[in-house]
Amino acid sequence: MEANYTRKLRVGTRGSALAIRQTTWVVEQLRLFNPEIEAEIITIKTKGDLVSDVSLAQIGDKGLFVKDIEQALLDDAIDLAVHSMKDLPSELPEGLCIGAVPERLDPSDVLISNGPVLMDLPKNARIGTDSLRRRAQLSYLRRDFQFPGLRGNLDTRLRKLDEGEFDGIIVAFAGMARMGWTERIVEKIPLDKCLPAAGQGAIAVEVREDDIEALGFLLALDHYESRVAVTAERSMIGALGGTCRVPMGACGFVENGKLRLMGVVASPDGDCLIREEVFGDPEQAEEVGRELADVLLASGADELIKRMGYW
Repeated sequence: MEANYTRKLRVGTRGSALAIRQTTWVVEQLRLFNPEIEAEIITIKTKGDLVSDVSLAQIGDKGLFVKDIEQALLDDAIDLAVHSMKDLPSELPEGLCIGAVPERLDPSDVLISNGPVLMDLPKNARIGTDSLRRRAQLSYLRRDFQFPGLRGNLDTRLRKLDEGEFDGIIVAFAGMARMGWTERIVEKIPLDKCLPAAGQGAIAVEVREDDIEALGFLLALDHYESRVAVTAERSMIGALGGTCRVPMGACGFVENGKLRLMGVVASPDGDCLIREEVFGDPEQAEEVGRELADVLLASGADELIKRMGYW
């Protein structure tokens, strides 16, 4: 490559403070390994940003926060797209791929409150979250919890807590860490109590499959263990036909050369919860995800999903 060569990359993202923070970090890492790159960050409003007064479960569209950005990528209006991995549907549009999965942060959910930890919150505590997955698993732990709807960016959610609308809110650790707000975390919720969304804590850098040069730039950002874990998680969710309307969670780790994958399917009210885990070969991450889906179905998840009317 010639010394005076410069590749200008247009990087698309949502306009929230967290999305901009993530994208700026990705650009910094790209330029660290590829100084010949010039990057322009382009913010794109998505349907999820525009429809902020309706529960995601009611809308039922897994791609709410990514479809408009993916369309810009397909239209060659941008060269890269930076997403929170958990927002990406398990199936990508034809012609696009995940070019890099940087090293993942802790995927756990965390409680932000004005003092008490989760199990010490007052009776009938109001828990702020719009996630059916979180509601179902937390209801399984405590039937008295109340779940008023909570949409909005991370700073909006924290403000509503501070204004007294909730006794506590549940958010992802990774978002708090990326914003530098970890001092507000009261409790990291153990994975045996609440499994995260597939891909939670990870960033996805999406790119056109035929942009060989951009794919080459992204190689240095890709983290093997993180890609393996989220590939297995996304495979499990995809095999179960996961949508925003079915409470499902998944979390994988590479430990001692083995891929450990945990998964959960629950009824929205938390009355029924099915949780299983499998171990497998990290090189066969998609197959491990499908294996766990089969185990969950054999344990009763098929009847649970049918009962909810999604099969």
